[in-house]
Amino acid sequence: MASRPFPILCFMPERPTEAIQASGLIRRLSEEIPRAAFTVVAGPRSEPLFRDTPGLRGTIEHTAGGFGSGFKLWSQLRGRRWGLILDAVGHGASRYLSAERRAIRDADMPAEHGVVCAARLLKLDADPPAPHLFTSPETEALAADLTRGASPIIAVGAGGGWIGKRWPAERYAFVISQLTGERGPAPGARVMILSAAADRAAAEPIRRLVPASRLIDLTGQTDLLLAYACLKHARLFLGNATALAHLAAAAGCPTVSLFGPSDDALYSPWGDHAVVVRGPRTFEEVQRSDPQLSQPVCHMFDIPVDAVVRAATRLLRETDGATHPAHGSNL
Repeated sequence: MASRPFPILCFMPERPTEAIQASGLIRRLSEEIPRAAFTVVAGPRSEPLFRDTPGLRGTIEHTAGGFGSGFKLWSQLRGRRWGLILDAVGHGASRYLSAERRAIRDADMPAEHGVVCAARLLKLDADPPAPHLFTSPETEALAADLTRGASPIIAVGAGGGWIGKRWPAERYAFVISQLTGERGPAPGARVMILSAAADRAAAEPIRRLVPASRLIDLTGQTDLLLAYACLKHARLFLGNATALAHLAAAAGCPTVSLFGPSDDALYSPWGDHAVVVRGPRTFEEVQRSDPQLSQPVCHMFDIPVDAVVRAATRLLRETDGATHPAHGSNL
């Protein structure tokens, strides 16, 4: 007789960055519970990240919205008894559902890096599970088709929604020219632009710089999971402090992320080959100038171009010939 599935209900953060930071918990549970059958509750932006999870019984798109929203979600889930409820959010509904075990984020947890904070839920903070997303053969095949070619790829994420956390696009273009020029560390490399359709203008100087034969423009063509699969084929990621930087690091891609009005102590990409570049100001100093982090002003102007070029060049050299942990090929 076949073993019965072990139902696991996972509440994952609505913000993609935080959902990626907590994603390693699902991998760990999948490895340790062969019969795991997952149901994932997540916000509309982070829910697609989990669509290829093995043993997935379904995902539920949910946006926090007060008592009425929580009651509706509870009503949707209350008819089952769960083997484990893993709540990386601290959602009120998770305390009132039937379950054998619960691991619920406490509102009083100390402020620390998101990967460590998530690991505490399963008492794994001594060895935090690295972020990991599952991808199906279909997702991998589509990514391979989009990135097909012989020369290495430098991926760029120049968007970021709010102008405060976007490094000027002209500077990205200059860095790319230095990296891919004849005397650069990646001469002739292709350039892959990853961004939402709304951020198209942020990468326009890059499009003007890179010849069409070396440009892979995926603006508005991928969701986050497909972007993750594409980043497995990249030699380097260069971008702002957004979910893309976390996806790149999780994919095993050497990652240079630029931070200004984002706290790198809590949100730096997690990985052996992930580097953060800041200007002369700490996050706290940036926040003092813009307490609500909402002013329509770029807080990234003080990041020197030379510092980004040096960081990217050093990372390319340090990882030259290394094995890509995501799929086993050379970087």
